[in-house]
Amino acid sequence: MYRIGNGIDFHRLEVNPNRPLVLGGVECESEVALVGHSDADIILHAISDAILGALALGDIGQYFPDTDPKLKNIDSKVILAKCLELMKERNFQLVNVDCTVIGEKPKIAPLKEKIKKSLCSLLDLPVDCVSVKATTTEKMGALGRQEGIGTFCTILLVKNL
Repeated sequence: MYRIGNGIDFHRLEVNPNRPLVLGGVECESEVALVGHSDADIILHAISDAILGALALGDIGQYFPDTDPKLKNIDSKVILAKCLELMKERNFQLVNVDCTVIGEKPKIAPLKEKIKKSLCSLLDLPVDCVSVKATTTEKMGALGRQEGIGTFCTILLVKNL
């Protein structure tokens, strides 16, 4: 049995020298950071939501509500680990992950290989099963005005026999 999951996440960008920009589990050099209750890693959030969606288990907000003060600044790797645990408990495994980051900045091309390597490690997948792409909105809307960035992610799960 196969299951497909889709995850989407968006966060605002702000200039904040005291907060790192984290994408795919990688701290990226940037003059801007993502705003969020957690570390605001849009890639790990989208992957986590895709896993939960494929398993029909809701979304990360149910497991990690942004109203819980104990979860303030939580590392998104913890969120992903919980989602992977739920997946394994149901005897599924990841087949592949395809992520598209949307925004004008930061430019993803120079970060892509580092992010991909991090995702391969976090997800225990070979390099040919993890895709990280980027696009812009051609300067349209909030993302085009560099007010934030987002990620769309699709995953495939297979049931272990």
